Amino acid sequence: MSVQPYLFFNGRAEEAIEFYKKAIGAKVEMLMRFGENPDKGKPSPEGCGPMPDDNKVMHSSLRIGADGLIMISDGMGAGSLEFKGISLTLPVKTEAECTRLFNALADGGEVQMPLAKTFFSPLFGCVGDKFGVSWMVIVDTQQKS
Repeated sequence: MSVQPYLFFNGRAEEAIEFYKKAIGAKVEMLMRFGENPDKGKPSPEGCGPMPDDNKVMHSSLRIGADGLIMISDGMGAGSLEFKGISLTLPVKTEAECTRLFNALADGGEVQMPLAKTFFSPLFGCVGDKFGVSWMVIVDTQQKS
């Protein structure tokens, strides 16, 4: 069993997918747009309102490294982006990789805690990316080679 975060980007999913592909090497395993929905044309479920634009992302799965998987959608495309009370952890093997990924995620975002040596890792830092998703990037000394 595993927990897989599902992030809703309210109309900016395509931009987020491209950013994560470039910044952290995410690979798109699956992408379906609202226009590809097999139930297209049927009434929306009660309380959902009208479906977003056909070109918006209904569902996508991104593989990050060997074991990481996040899911991304535009959702219903309304509201502001708010990712509060959660942070995604990105464990890596080397300090060079940690620095590279941290800086890529920080591009257009905000450093919340600069990379530094800690009692639990040779290098660790926190960054909010340009969408407001919080990331903890860490050299994981327990990671298998």
